[in-house]
Amino acid sequence: MRYTSILLVFLFAISCAQHDYDLLIKNGTIIDGSGADAVQGHVLVHEGIIIKTGDFDIETHKAAAIIDVEGKVISPGFVDGHSRGVPVETPRFDNFLSMGVTTITLGLIGNSPGEDKVEEWMNDVDEIGTGPNIIHFTGHSTLRDIVDAPRESDLDESYLNEMRNLLRSSINAGSFGISYGLEFEPASYADMPELVSLATLAKEQGGIVMGHVRNEDDGNIEEAITEMHDVGHESGAQINISHLKIVYANDPQRAEDVLSLMDEARDRGLSVTADVYPYVASFTTIGIIFPEWARLPNDFDEVVESRRGELEEYLRNRINLRNGPEATLFGTEPWTGKTLAEVADELDMPFENVLIDEIGPEGASAAYFVMNEDVMQRFLIDPYVMVSSDGGPEMRHPRGYGSFAKIIRKYVNEENLLSLEEAIRKMSGLPAETLGLTNADKVDVQRGLIREGYSADLLIFAPSNIKDNATFEDPHAFSEGFDWVFVNGVPVIKDRIKNESLPAGIIRKLN
Repeated sequence: MRYTSILLVFLFAISCAQHDYDLLIKNGTIIDGSGADAVQGHVLVHEGIIIKTGDFDIETHKAAAIIDVEGKVISPGFVDGHSRGVPVETPRFDNFLSMGVTTITLGLIGNSPGEDKVEEWMNDVDEIGTGPNIIHFTGHSTLRDIVDAPRESDLDESYLNEMRNLLRSSINAGSFGISYGLEFEPASYADMPELVSLATLAKEQGGIVMGHVRNEDDGNIEEAITEMHDVGHESGAQINISHLKIVYANDPQRAEDVLSLMDEARDRGLSVTADVYPYVASFTTIGIIFPEWARLPNDFDEVVESRRGELEEYLRNRINLRNGPEATLFGTEPWTGKTLAEVADELDMPFENVLIDEIGPEGASAAYFVMNEDVMQRFLIDPYVMVSSDGGPEMRHPRGYGSFAKIIRKYVNEENLLSLEEAIRKMSGLPAETLGLTNADKVDVQRGLIREGYSADLLIFAPSNIKDNATFEDPHAFSEGFDWVFVNGVPVIKDRIKNESLPAGIIRKLN
């Protein structure tokens, strides 16, 4: 972990030699991230660590910097259990910091940075430094690509051995486990023995499984989630379902059906959680619209030549089932910001022909307005479901800039769906516990809660001031309202003003 002395960036601090501590935050409403009721008190920090918290005598504790936050909340920094980004390109990650996120996860949906040189990648990131802390997961699809596994199931044992060895090396370097992206090639070819074999290795190495299920459509979601549960039961691994959703389900009972499946799995001894983002549009490649027989490794041109009528019918039906061409919003040039319906109108072509002749299964990414708000809200309030963004600084979806602020603005302040204490638990303590950040056997410094001995990843804010500004028309607008954001005790946002501090890097899982 790359730590920077707090004195190098605290422009307002005076010589530490005259003081016992670096920072005192006093007179705040402390919400500690556990879900417990808020309490009035103070937080004392030294060398990036919380030394004392609660209603103690502040006159006996001399700090170099004192912030009086009367009337405001002190909470843990948020932990995003499903993030995207490239640290060497955007190390500050202001999109995350501006919405209170102090720890992000990379390597989800089966694709991970570092490939077979994970330790080297981690060292490179640490050398640059980052705004938020970063957690690495090893992607299953990345492992398949590294060993050049054939795009088929029932892999030869030699491929599985190579993948297991790579996964072991990655976790030994500090990766937190394995991620699956079973809806996408090449992970979609994996069978149960392959998934269990890798999950078992992850479990043996103290890692967890982050699983994007094989199919999120209403008619397939139970089977897909049961598959991930079976991986957990057979391997013994802890499972987290990535960005839980049901595509084109409009009855909240469907959420109850899925959550009941997860409750039953817990009753059988499985440790299973899930994360959600607070939007009703997903974002991924246009390939998700096309049938498997029209995607790689199949020859798309050959499919168009030999099965065009069948492909046109499939695309018409699938798009109409997904709320029509108006519900697909492109995030790729030259169609950025336009719906499939608008592109079809401009080109004077049926939308299925636009997909076939102008775009193809590899030609674009888009947002898809295919979820129901009532269903997603039911997922959100479940005690085992946490908040994530599944976003990053470059994605043309507001979730990468607004998810965590939107939870407070909409679901706490406006709709009273969650208490502030429970919302903060879902954004800090719950994801931290799920990832192992609260476990002293897994990390050098615990974080995710306001506790003595934990890292000083802290937020100061007035809940009524929190605002998510990102929209689908302007997806890169920063959130507002977090007055102070501390990462490892260093203010990366100071009195609402961003700076250039890079106080973090990779959090390595202990082995």
